[in-house]
Amino acid sequence: MLRARGVGTARPDWAGGTGSRVSAPLRTPAPTDPAAPHRWRALSVCLVALFATLLDVSVTNVALPAIGAATGAGPSQLQWVVSGYVLAFGLVPVIGGRLGDDRGRRTMFLVGVGGFTITSALVGVAPGPGLLVAARVLQGLFGGLINPQVSGLVQQLFGGAERGRAFGAIGAVVGTATAIGPVLGGALIGLGGEEWGWRLVFFVNVPVGVVAMVLGWRWLPPPRPDAGPRRRLDVPGALLLGFTTFCVLFPTVQYDAVRDPRLFWVLVPALPLGIAFLLRERRLTRLEADPLVDLRLFRQPSYAVGVGLALLYFCGYTGLPLVLSLYLQLGRGLDALHAGLAVTWFAVGSAVAASLAGRLVARAGRPLVVGALVLFGVGALAVGLVVRTNPDDVALRLALPLLVLGLGSGAIITPNQALSLQDVDPRMGGAAGGVLQTAQRIGSAIGQAVVGAVFFAALGGRPPTGSPAYSTAMAASVVVTLAFVTAALALGVTDIVLTRRRTLRRTPDPLLTSSAVAPERRH
Repeated sequence: MLRARGVGTARPDWAGGTGSRVSAPLRTPAPTDPAAPHRWRALSVCLVALFATLLDVSVTNVALPAIGAATGAGPSQLQWVVSGYVLAFGLVPVIGGRLGDDRGRRTMFLVGVGGFTITSALVGVAPGPGLLVAARVLQGLFGGLINPQVSGLVQQLFGGAERGRAFGAIGAVVGTATAIGPVLGGALIGLGGEEWGWRLVFFVNVPVGVVAMVLGWRWLPPPRPDAGPRRRLDVPGALLLGFTTFCVLFPTVQYDAVRDPRLFWVLVPALPLGIAFLLRERRLTRLEADPLVDLRLFRQPSYAVGVGLALLYFCGYTGLPLVLSLYLQLGRGLDALHAGLAVTWFAVGSAVAASLAGRLVARAGRPLVVGALVLFGVGALAVGLVVRTNPDDVALRLALPLLVLGLGSGAIITPNQALSLQDVDPRMGGAAGGVLQTAQRIGSAIGQAVVGAVFFAALGGRPPTGSPAYSTAMAASVVVTLAFVTAALALGVTDIVLTRRRTLRRTPDPLLTSSAVAPERRH
């Protein structure tokens, strides 16, 4: 199969996936990379870089007013400071993962961190909105290049239960970056003032990036000499995938700023472009002619289910915190910093649960994700009930529901990532992780657009602060979130049921076996 071009296969059921048990514990082999003894140090470097790329999403929201005052950027340009980064971040994971698989993950990690460091400095010194937006887009491209290298290196260096703990550490970093982003942004702005405070938000990436590059060069594994011949990059496939992803992400990301339904005409080319990409990749996969995404990945039930579950869950996961922040600021009159502090319980729960779930996923498997989806749904329902009553101390009363929401979230993302990649050949880990991250980014963009549209439609204009209309709009958004989470839950439960049926069909009945051998014993 893949062995003809030096990619290889780690287990005999790679192509067909008939032996896969999706809800079973992680069963990855022990890593054989020479750098495996130093794997935890290598992971620490990856986590530092990952933390910086994620921090630049949450921290920027707090800095927008200061950025506008210092650079003269208007509302649409300020929106692109955020959405340009997010859009670019979602365009490159698949291509970056494939380049890491073929050119070496350390090489692509260093390229990504170096570019992210330089563009962070450019954002910090930007005198006006033009350079600011351009640098933010480039910063997002390099940030998106880093992430698939991290998941690929985890697959390369870790096996078995350790891989779950490594993904758990990644989940804890994601939750921590989300939690401290608004607080750190507010503190740096207060330290540097209106002119320099927001620039410190980006300048802090420079020393962090330099340290990550030095340690990455020392501790990350170089390309292996037995990696086989270098494969050609499928440039037409990369362009088709890039344009498809852009057509999906652009209107959903930009809709938050302009609220113009005409934006969704950009979605129209996405379908033919996506079909053209799939047809090309299917042909290249059949011919073993270096596809950008080897579609045999989706013959593994664990991978196909994991990608679908991530897409559905992120639709609800990303949209709810967004409208909750709007509810607290527009509906309850909190400033951005205090609104960020109010939702910190969500991030704290997510960070704690991600670390614990990373240790449990090796034994629990897919049922852990299903249970966490139920917990997330309970937390979302509790949030809806609290805002529906519109109490004066709403921030305090939301603390427990948001903690439950975060605990469910942290126990979904990390285990699902580990389970999705458990049957993937580590030598294809970057591309597989890139597809999974692209599904998450698309889900996030769809969730923000759909949940946000429901929120503003239910709001029916701009009522005064404290109006019950904000509570009604927030409750409607919770209903949409629950719909997405229920769809993800249905997929997870179906996967468990079908998997157990397959397992029972392969397992002989001990009673039938004993009755068959009993006559032989009597003779």
